[in-house]
Amino acid sequence: MTSLPEDSPPLIGEDDRDTAVQRLQEAYTEGLISHEVLDERLHQVLTAKAHSELASALASLPETHPGTASTIAAAGGRIQRRGAWRVPRILKVASAFGRVRLDLSRAIIEHPVIDIELQLGTGRAKITVPRDAVVDVEGLHTGWKDLRYKAPQRFRPGGPKIRISGTMGFGRLKIRHSRR
Repeated sequence: MTSLPEDSPPLIGEDDRDTAVQRLQEAYTEGLISHEVLDERLHQVLTAKAHSELASALASLPETHPGTASTIAAAGGRIQRRGAWRVPRILKVASAFGRVRLDLSRAIIEHPVIDIELQLGTGRAKITVPRDAVVDVEGLHTGWKDLRYKAPQRFRPGGPKIRISGTMGFGRLKIRHSRR
């Protein structure tokens, strides 16, 4: 068995590499880097042998903000957010049974992309999004009832992209755009 020299840099772990890839993908999703820059930096991360190479691939990205993910969970009852509440970058909502109501029409949205991850058992859920929001429900899996969402015919550009994913058991999810 060969041993490493005393002054050799520590090897990069898979967790470090995975974290770097995830940060690059998030930066691309949020529009901070172009597709070409993403490809170049992913190659750099995947072929890196030293931590300094990982650091240089991530150097121009903004620091990660703690508190950009939040979880709301309840076994039963009602989960409700409305008014001028601050929407985190990633919002996880879990409810075994009960109602979920998220109103983002007057919420403070500081991120160009918002991910809402639903884990709902039974009960209804209603999400009201800003008038100019783009809604993506590709990652949502419904069980017993179908999703109710109708994209607006007239679209005003410039709003946030809201990606809704997760699973719904026996409830129904209704998504609508606010009128204001």
